[in-house]
Amino acid sequence: MVPDQGDRSDRDSRLPPGSPVLEAILENERNRRYLGQRLDAAGDRIDTDLLGDIVRHGPVLEALLSEPLDRREIEARLDVSRATSHRYTQWLDERGFVEKVDGRFQLTWRGAVIAEEVLRFEANVRTAHRMTPLLDAVCEDHRDFILEPFVDATITVAEPDDPYKPVERFVALANESATFRGFNTTHMAPLVLGEFHRRVFDETDTEIIYLPHIVEKLFETYPERAREAIDRGHLTLRTREDLPYGLALFDDRVGIGGYDETTGLMQVFVDTDAPIAREWAERVYASVRADSKSLEEQSALIR
Repeated sequence: MVPDQGDRSDRDSRLPPGSPVLEAILENERNRRYLGQRLDAAGDRIDTDLLGDIVRHGPVLEALLSEPLDRREIEARLDVSRATSHRYTQWLDERGFVEKVDGRFQLTWRGAVIAEEVLRFEANVRTAHRMTPLLDAVCEDHRDFILEPFVDATITVAEPDDPYKPVERFVALANESATFRGFNTTHMAPLVLGEFHRRVFDETDTEIIYLPHIVEKLFETYPERAREAIDRGHLTLRTREDLPYGLALFDDRVGIGGYDETTGLMQVFVDTDAPIAREWAERVYASVRADSKSLEEQSALIR
């Protein structure tokens, strides 16, 4: 199981601080379960009809977030009638979201904040929808990753006529990378893929955190090659009694894998080169690694 809220906060406090953007995202993630309670305690919650109206006015808020516009420019930008643009701007003006300066409508500070939040809401809803295969494949108790870094991720899902599609995507990225770090609940790639393991053993600087029994199986399948790779410094193996999902850090991309509990096959692989995703993945990996053990601490695994 993943540590509870208090344990995670203590663990995160031991990690180096991230960028302001990442820290804000992490703080939101830590508090999301309690937001309703905090809003109730503060009182005066926003009417759901108003929230719906704000979302419906998202397109004009987004347009004005880019630059101030006059009514004709709004009509052209959104492809709406004069009556519609008038209704939009009147509604925004009545709520203090816009002000008219030199014939153009521009967002107030309040309006700009709300416009940004509407865009963030849309992005997270879209990402959650796209990542449904991963969310379904990851145990609910282990959903401690965050959506924002994966807005533009590549999502590869196993299909009936191509069940190895996510594995092939993972292997392709690994083959393009000179270094690799990660952790996984099962083997990063099926043990029958000898070419992949040859590259991991001989050509890639690799550090992987596995469950103990997965390490044992790896040594049973490739006893000499795995031991030689470790001795040469190409391969570092560590173990942890519990792991949340599969995380991969390549040279230029990071990815998350979700697996079928029955077959052990990768069902979905989500990867991105977004800098904020890299920063998040580095932080998660450092946290998991800190709670893992080296093979020297478990010599029985490699006898």
